[in-house]
Amino acid sequence: MDSHTDRAIQFRQLHRGPGVLILPNAWDVASARIFEEAGFPAIATTSAGIAFSLGHPDGQRIPREEMMARIGRIARAVHVPVTADVESGYGSSPEDAAKTTRELIRAGVVGMNLEDGSSNPDQPLIDLQLAVEKIKAARQAAMQMRAQVVVNARTDVYLLPGGNPDADYSEALRRLLAFRDAGADCVFAPGLKDAETIERLVKAVECPLNILAVPGTPSTPELEKLGVARVSLGSGPMRATLGLLRRVAEELRTSGTYSAMEGAVPYDEVNKLFDR
Repeated sequence: MDSHTDRAIQFRQLHRGPGVLILPNAWDVASARIFEEAGFPAIATTSAGIAFSLGHPDGQRIPREEMMARIGRIARAVHVPVTADVESGYGSSPEDAAKTTRELIRAGVVGMNLEDGSSNPDQPLIDLQLAVEKIKAARQAAMQMRAQVVVNARTDVYLLPGGNPDADYSEALRRLLAFRDAGADCVFAPGLKDAETIERLVKAVECPLNILAVPGTPSTPELEKLGVARVSLGSGPMRATLGLLRRVAEELRTSGTYSAMEGAVPYDEVNKLFDR
């Protein structure tokens, strides 16, 4: 547990600089080792990427046991701190969030994403008070284990269709401030790409802000200038890998050639990633 605490403290400090914390999201051990070898100081997991790789759609439809098993394998395979995306805690209650937190800590994970999305199109965001209680439950579970966990609390306001900029900002800020006051170390607003709004939100939340990097998002240096503390990639790298695989398949089927595989990591290098 001392080692776990040290990694959690190290990970929390990375949110305070110097510089922006860039968190690539892994979906299996191979992708995690690639990111670690590239020199990133910490690694996140992607719930969507893990679900897709195991044959499930995203949105808390993967069995908890499968998600936790994959997260645990990733955490054991690298030496850097690992934070896990656990959607809204794999259950509808604060008790479910607490159970998930305990399982993450036992797996050696030092951070977690908790979101307020419901996967219900009629009510896409869960009640704010319930989201707050889940954060508090995660905090309490870690405290009871005499462990630390870095909570990144996410609102899905900017992922909803047909948004209104002013109303979205007000609702996102209301939720993120409540998450911060409930004990979140960092708050997360995926879907937000407008630089002016990002800077405004950074100043308003008065705690580390996480932005999801996708095509059209300001560059990492630009986000750092805006005051963003943490940048993550979500399922983007996994889906980009699927895009490459689709190109390999299409080339093989149509022309019978293999140029799309140029640039592949050499076999020996991949093998050495796991030989330790």
